[in-house]
Amino acid sequence: MQYRRFGRTGWNVSEIGYGMWGMAGWTGSEDAESLASLQRAVDLGCNFFDTAWAYGDGHSEQLLGKVLRANPGKKLYTATKVPPKNRKWPARREYSLDDCYPPEYIEEYVEKSLTNLGVKTLDLIQLHTWEDKWLDDKRLLPVIEKLRSGEKVRAFGLSLNRWEPWNGARAVRNGVVDAVQVIYNIFDQNPEDELFPACREKDVAVIARVPFDEGSLTGTLTLESKWPAGDWRNTYFVAENLKATIARVDELKKIRRGGISLAEMALRFILNNKDVGTIIPGMRKIANVETNVAASDRGPLPGPVQAELRKHRWDRTPTKWSQ
Repeated sequence: MQYRRFGRTGWNVSEIGYGMWGMAGWTGSEDAESLASLQRAVDLGCNFFDTAWAYGDGHSEQLLGKVLRANPGKKLYTATKVPPKNRKWPARREYSLDDCYPPEYIEEYVEKSLTNLGVKTLDLIQLHTWEDKWLDDKRLLPVIEKLRSGEKVRAFGLSLNRWEPWNGARAVRNGVVDAVQVIYNIFDQNPEDELFPACREKDVAVIARVPFDEGSLTGTLTLESKWPAGDWRNTYFVAENLKATIARVDELKKIRRGGISLAEMALRFILNNKDVGTIIPGMRKIANVETNVAASDRGPLPGPVQAELRKHRWDRTPTKWSQ
């Protein structure tokens, strides 16, 4: 495992972090398997774990808490998120701070996450949705500073809406945040346009989420792919999206060389960008952990391959199913 500086926090975090949504928001999760996979990641050098209260109403946080207690001698960075009060993903232009994150509500959910994780201080607390206009509400910054000064949190960040990385650049440039979490992968390269330059300017850490485009960039989906009732992927990979995605993935497969898997190629594409502090693939099985961590040791892709992949940028507009 290789490590990178996590923006102005100065933390030394693993290039491959751990995204924990799949342990509560997708079907097929089993706690014993999840805990074994988390421990294997720790053993292989992973030290950054991203969860959220919304992942199973705190269940994912509780799993991470067990891992923290099982590894008292290791520094493992905990990142979690406050859910929007209206439980609407993503945020919409018309939502106010009171709709989603009134100050007392933020404090309430920080306390819930502290309890679930069994810690006194959260390394990183993030708002699970964001609208840059909320900066105009003068109550937001004081509650963030109160949490910092009270040693409830060490750093503050934002999880940006799908396909809207520009809707966070203002917060970065205003010096409000220590980290941003954004969708960034072979298809979704648009954070490079405005967000990443702002992060470089302000030394804000970047967490790259959805490196596999919710699974399509593992190369395992087909036009017949289906999931059990209640699985979130049914609402994302609607027929309209699945058909277009499979066609683009098929084109990507032609670029692979030397037996590299599509998933490894997807991770190493992101590793080529030094603006990224850590990548957080979702991992529920030990085999996935081992494969993804190995991508860090193999390093960035050769220049010609990276250049070819850059041609597969796919600029998309948020829709009803892209929450």
